Amino acid sequence: MSWPATSRYQLDTAPGSLAFVQDFVNTILAGKRGPDLLADLPDAQTWLDEALAQWRHTRGVTADDVVLTEADLVKLRAIRAGLVSRIRAGTTDPGAADDDQLALSAATTMQLDAHGRVHAVPNGKGWRYVASVLLIEIYDAQRGGAWRHLKTCCNHRCAAAFFDRSRNNSRLWHDVTVCGNLANLHAHRARKRAQQNTPERHDPKEMS
Repeated sequence: MSWPATSRYQLDTAPGSLAFVQDFVNTILAGKRGPDLLADLPDAQTWLDEALAQWRHTRGVTADDVVLTEADLVKLRAIRAGLVSRIRAGTTDPGAADDDQLALSAATTMQLDAHGRVHAVPNGKGWRYVASVLLIEIYDAQRGGAWRHLKTCCNHRCAAAFFDRSRNNSRLWHDVTVCGNLANLHAHRARKRAQQNTPERHDPKEMS
């Protein structure tokens, strides 16, 4: 099994079940790599079935299947937009911190397993179940320190979610050979245009 949305980018996945959050973000329109997986019900249901199967396998838990409706898709797309904004606010784009799209709550059950460990179990139906899984994973990642390494590509037209394993957590692009080089090219062209539009300055001594 694999994470269906992230695999489109051929990216390394986030550690453990945090990869579910990464995969959820990566359902976004992927350009030539594929469509928005939350744009219509059949694609969304297929993605969720596969992603939840992988999540359960990674977590080592069992749970009922989740059936989505059109109304669920509207809510999930809004949650995804909010997550992208919040991830950027915590990493490369401080200006996004004022964006309060993601005010999210979801029910969970705290459960003591046979080994004496307490863990959260998602609750709800449709989008609420997905939101519950997301919040469980984000909470665990924040407690363990992994959350700050989950980023979205600095190319806002891309927004692919990746896990930064660089030594100083300084990675900016999901793929430096794609989005990184494109950004550098745009910056180079902008500098050239600025230079061409700068009026030529003459030395006053040359005018006398």
